[in-house]
Amino acid sequence: MALRSELGDGPTSSRWDGGAEKADFNAKRKRKVAEIHQALNSDPTDVAALRRMAISEGGLLTDEIRRKVWPKLLNVNANDPPPISGKNLRQMSKDYQQVLLDVRRSLRRFPPGMPEEQREGLQEELIDIILLILERNPQLHYYQGYHDIVVTFLLVVGERLATSLVEKLSTHHLRDFMDPTMDNTKHILNYLMPIIDQVNPELHDFMQSAEVGTIFALSWLITWFGHVLSDFRHVVRLYDFFLACHPLMPIYFAAVIVLYREQEVLDCDCDMASVHHLLSQIPQDLPYETLISRAGDLFVQFPPSELAREAAAQQQAERTAASTFKDFELASAQQRPDMVLRQRFRGLLRPEDRTKDVLTKPRTNRFVKLAVMGLTVALGAAALAVVKSALEWAPKFQLQLFP
Repeated sequence: MALRSELGDGPTSSRWDGGAEKADFNAKRKRKVAEIHQALNSDPTDVAALRRMAISEGGLLTDEIRRKVWPKLLNVNANDPPPISGKNLRQMSKDYQQVLLDVRRSLRRFPPGMPEEQREGLQEELIDIILLILERNPQLHYYQGYHDIVVTFLLVVGERLATSLVEKLSTHHLRDFMDPTMDNTKHILNYLMPIIDQVNPELHDFMQSAEVGTIFALSWLITWFGHVLSDFRHVVRLYDFFLACHPLMPIYFAAVIVLYREQEVLDCDCDMASVHHLLSQIPQDLPYETLISRAGDLFVQFPPSELAREAAAQQQAERTAASTFKDFELASAQQRPDMVLRQRFRGLLRPEDRTKDVLTKPRTNRFVKLAVMGLTVALGAAALAVVKSALEWAPKFQLQLFP
């Protein structure tokens, strides 16, 4: 099954008018497909180029390409499926009843109009994938929302390859969500407000005054937005981006959604119920390519190492999956338990300095040139830095590719 996410189709891309512009668009798309296949056919596979293609505008374009590239991004051998368990996992698994309930509630995650018999067959496969991964990795703990991630892979690559990809993802990018407690998940959520603070202090202070917290973004984070976006094209576009990046990138994307909705938030009553209700209802017509670009820019400007002290006010950063990122490890080691959020000087800031399109605080001069030049993750230093961060994070399974 190939559920396409193509450039120029829907709100994720620009509308093209005129034959010349359409021809130029088609030429760019054709060139990108050729570059992806060139990277795939390199010996060894050019994983860095594939990451750049996954990040840049339009992502990997089609599910056919994703079936080839996603295994490369996770260094999974597509021809070596995990062994089938000889156990009756549905009888033995302590998680079976909860998985069954969640999968039964996942009807809207399947394409509209899909025959009932086909959809029910996929739901059975979904249950089998989850139970097999949990049985093979007893250190992992099922959480509600995990099935939203698994079903995305199932619909794109099929049961056999989805099992391999999600198993690798679960032991790396998602492993903090699969701990016995939510401590590390809460810690990752703690990055949200420092990112917002760096970009828009007024919005940050309003949300702090409303005491809204970060729980509105929980389902975004733990499902990689699969649970809250209705258009499958947008979901797989984000999965292209996240698979190519540092494991904390989803929280940066959550931050740019909030920043994009700045005026809506500030127009709310300053109380928890009002702000939480607004932010919990994620718009379906977001400018996804623009937000992906901004998330990449913010990651370059404010990497996890610079935010770790604030995010770790109640959690120790070295306990998360991101701690294997070298720069993040260093920041974690230098934390002091008596550090608190730095003092902020708001009075000198002019209202016109606090606009939605500004990427940095006026008081922050590092990487100002990046913001002024308007770099996006499609081109230049920002894309290279985001790709480099993903490669430097280097889970053990990637080290052989990058000695």
